[in-house]
Amino acid sequence: MANCRTADAPAADGTIGPVTTPQDYVQQKAAASGSSFYYAFLFLPPPRRAAITAFYAFCREVDDVVDEVSDPGVAATKLAWWRAEVGRAFAGEPTHPVTQALMPWAPEFGIEAHQLLAVIEGCQMDLTQTRYLDFAALEKYCHLVAGVVGEVSARIFGQTEERTTAYAHQLGLAMQLTNILRDVGEDARRDRIYLPVNELQRFDVKAHEILKGVYSERFAALMKFQAERAQRCYDEALALLPAADRRAQKPGLMMASIYRTLLGEIEHDGFHVLNQRIALTPLRKLWLAWKMQALGRF
Repeated sequence: MANCRTADAPAADGTIGPVTTPQDYVQQKAAASGSSFYYAFLFLPPPRRAAITAFYAFCREVDDVVDEVSDPGVAATKLAWWRAEVGRAFAGEPTHPVTQALMPWAPEFGIEAHQLLAVIEGCQMDLTQTRYLDFAALEKYCHLVAGVVGEVSARIFGQTEERTTAYAHQLGLAMQLTNILRDVGEDARRDRIYLPVNELQRFDVKAHEILKGVYSERFAALMKFQAERAQRCYDEALALLPAADRRAQKPGLMMASIYRTLLGEIEHDGFHVLNQRIALTPLRKLWLAWKMQALGRF
């Protein structure tokens, strides 16, 4: 990967626009993604918003390497570049706009190199592993790409209780499971199936059926089982959140509200995710985020 010091950033319409500062870059990266995370960031005070936006942009950069680079060798080289960049950044010499925007906040919010490297490790798994034998194996992957992200985010939002880390990891798992259910068809077109192999066997769903986009009652039953697990994870996460941190963790609760609503839409639609991507409108995401911020409830 070339030095990106003067890189352009993606604009909201998908075009590339010029950026003048690292802060511009991460802001455009976050806004262009259309992610539910972005709506939660809007309600944060400026320092925390700047830190979480930079961290989210880092996660997007690394994830995009796997999703947008078709040659696995090139993708592996780019991830190696990011690992080296994390080392440079924590040595005081960041070269990418994302790390330049993130590093000023690392000491204040306790962001550590091993956390960024864990996110990269999770994305590396996508280059080398396209199936998961059981839920324990999938959970390890989710820990890297979502649990650690939740851990860093909770610190930025204003964690004061140690127990909040367990909440953040469990919420990350719930949200990643929701992502997996939403993206079954899209992932299959990349020859990836995240649904555990032993659970496909339990419901008599063949991998080739998923890869070909074949919907069946067996597939719907498998997905219902997955959705029920995700719902339990949301319940368990909320039960783990200490009352003392509930106010500070509202951005995470906003994301939980948006993702859990999305999960409900997937269930309501009968799990027809093989050939379409179910999504919430930006206005609905903003409403859900505002409702949590103003009323403190889903």
